Amino acid sequence: MASVPVPVHDRPRERLLRAGPAVLADAELLAVCLRTGSRGLDALGVAQRLIARFGGLAALVATAPGLLAREPGVGPVRAATLAAALELTRRGLEAPLRRAEALSDPRAGAQWLRAWLRPLPSEVFAAVYLDGRHRVIAAEEVFRGTIDGASVHPREIVRRALAHNAAALIVAHNHPSGVAEPSAADIAITRRLADALALVDVRLLDHFVIGEGEPVSLAARGLL
Repeated sequence: MASVPVPVHDRPRERLLRAGPAVLADAELLAVCLRTGSRGLDALGVAQRLIARFGGLAALVATAPGLLAREPGVGPVRAATLAAALELTRRGLEAPLRRAEALSDPRAGAQWLRAWLRPLPSEVFAAVYLDGRHRVIAAEEVFRGTIDGASVHPREIVRRALAHNAAALIVAHNHPSGVAEPSAADIAITRRLADALALVDVRLLDHFVIGEGEPVSLAARGLL
């Protein structure tokens, strides 16, 4: 039995234009990027199938464009569109950090770090290097691990801090499981890193653990 067509005013693109993107569900936003359907499914049907296939939106957007392009109903053009949309979002969130304004509150960068690290399928440890006025010099991935851990070497972060002539750092890593609670290992490496940086007069301002919901600040918990 053929499905009943969705009225034009209720289609994702029309709803987005009328009420804004916040009212759309994940599958509807994905459908807007896909634009058209495939093989008997409209764009929303393809989007719903993709989210179910990958086990959620986070895993879907973390998939390499080349692999996503092989999925039925996607192809290289749509995969490239999705990858570009994700990168535009990340750069838009990063833009305030690239201005000359100081990060007087380390949490000012927490949402950008979440947007960067949360979708990644494996654990990544990242660092944001700041000057003496807490303005961003650079942000980079320092270590990448498996789905359940990353080997973090304080001396490498110290080396990179000196190379950037940084006066302070904010570090962050994601928990692909979605559970943002810091582990004993997270606390231990934070303290080792703070001690190592202090030897070269670089201050560690915070360490964020990224999972579902708000990033967890080790500084706010008194663990730094």
